[in-house]
Amino acid sequence: MTFIVRQISKTADGREIVRSVTHEKDQITVGRDSENDIHLADLAVDTHHARISKGISGNRISVEAVGTLGFDADGRSTLRVEFDPAVGAELRFGSHRLTVGSDDGHVLITVQRFGTVSDSTDEKDVNTLFTLKGLVPGRRMAAWSLIAAVMALFLAWPIYSYMGSKGVKTRDAGFHADTMWTSGNLSLAHKSLENNCQACHVKKFEAVADASCKTCHEDVHDHADPVRIGRSKEAPGLGGSIKASFKSAFGVPKGRCVECHTEHEGNGAMPRTAQAFCTDCHATLDKRLTDTKLANASDFGTGHPEFKVWITSNPGGAKREATRVSLASNLVENNGLKFTHGDHMSGSNSIGRMVRTMASEQGWGSSLECKDCHEASADGTRFKPVDMEGDCGMCHNLAFDNIGGTTRTLRHGQPAQVEADIRAMYRSTLPSRPANLSGMARRRPGDYLAGETARDYVTGVRAWPARADDAVRAVFTQGGACYDCHTVTQTANGWKIQKVFQPDRYMSKGWFDHKAHKNEDCASCHDAKASNKATDLILPDMASCRTCHVGESGATLKPVKTPVNSGCAMCHDYHIDDGAPWRSLQENQKGREKRRFEPDQISAK
Repeated sequence: MTFIVRQISKTADGREIVRSVTHEKDQITVGRDSENDIHLADLAVDTHHARISKGISGNRISVEAVGTLGFDADGRSTLRVEFDPAVGAELRFGSHRLTVGSDDGHVLITVQRFGTVSDSTDEKDVNTLFTLKGLVPGRRMAAWSLIAAVMALFLAWPIYSYMGSKGVKTRDAGFHADTMWTSGNLSLAHKSLENNCQACHVKKFEAVADASCKTCHEDVHDHADPVRIGRSKEAPGLGGSIKASFKSAFGVPKGRCVECHTEHEGNGAMPRTAQAFCTDCHATLDKRLTDTKLANASDFGTGHPEFKVWITSNPGGAKREATRVSLASNLVENNGLKFTHGDHMSGSNSIGRMVRTMASEQGWGSSLECKDCHEASADGTRFKPVDMEGDCGMCHNLAFDNIGGTTRTLRHGQPAQVEADIRAMYRSTLPSRPANLSGMARRRPGDYLAGETARDYVTGVRAWPARADDAVRAVFTQGGACYDCHTVTQTANGWKIQKVFQPDRYMSKGWFDHKAHKNEDCASCHDAKASNKATDLILPDMASCRTCHVGESGATLKPVKTPVNSGCAMCHDYHIDDGAPWRSLQENQKGREKRRFEPDQISAK
């Protein structure tokens, strides 16, 4: 397609100057940029304003705006128009008029500017034609007017908005001018207060006080004794002293909640406190608190004491005492069970062979794995205690009698009831029928696979003894169901079974979330298969955690597989737990259910 562009300009004395350019192409462009085929030196024209091309059908011509700035076509504003060049059309771009017609089968476009200028003043006219000089006030007046507008919009109006809603608990929906003063959205924790500014900002032009925070956070405790906290802090340097003097001048107290819990930082979670806030005291704590038992801690990757865990120290006692000991001490713990992880997770012993025979029934693999017995809590943070009926009972069945097709099972955890049920069975059934229940109850895993003759799992003998006393003794002594798994003692009042100890937390001074580690294999932290003693404490030490967690600085004492920057706040809470020694006995008892021991079993050392 051939486009003939004729640009007509006028000199100061009225003479017309015509310049013609022929373009052999499918389309041509119009705009203020000099690279356009039709260059219009006009500030009202976009740099790339429109393109002119062949229409959809016939010999029609299409003119289409490139951006959102349109043009006039025959007196009407539009973004696109299509017409027959034989009929013609008049287009207007800013102060330029384009007359489109046909010339011997070619598209003829005549470009003409309104007004009369000389060739030499074209560029000057472009720079001054659209100036507002002379139509607006001077710079001084504009500056003062702008200052007044800013003061009215961002000071007077917000103050008026605040005073108008003072005392209102929840504001009406809509815009309130004083929200322009906020530095950002509230965090998710305080999102419900976004229309209740007075909940925190009680007095105008005063910082948020701790009393506002404690209105909701009633149970928040001090980190430690305030006197000792003051002694443990390093003396501030020059910058800290200057900052403290400013705070003092404006009546801002020290140690406010908002110094750590910053708000209006976005609608996500509140940002974690920087590690330096902790290490200012704890990195050299022993130099200022010479009587402290706490070891120095500067960074988890390079300077942190070994973990300490709570373990039971008097198994089977009237009250279960707990002692907090370092993992570096090769700890053992008697939890009341004669259970080894290594035996149960082996794929080559008799238990492993039994597991394979039950694999399709229970959904197991070639050997038992952690997930086959340990079930995560609802929130995924910890694991539920292992349950005899739901977990162990699939192999260790306590069935002992069958009456009319109904199986009777010994009461797990109730030794007195077990003895009563066995004696009742002897009084009602054994004199009249032999009690060979070995075909009814599931055997100890692997017994018959190992080639042994069938024996009853409950008593440990091939058939029930003839006397009730002997049957009771068989259950609670070596070879019996209770004795093989539990620590059993005989007292004057009957048989006693040591209570099983299954804590949900061993490390009460730090926080650990299993859900955050769901992509890790259990064995990467807990070497259960290698544990062949019931007293083994299969917990990861600090070196194990350091294979991923490198501290806040990113440094670590050994190579890591997946580096995770880990500041103090990732695992530790600043506010004290329920076992702090300086808290009253009543306060400790009030929150003790949060700890790992039951209230009637604790005597913390």
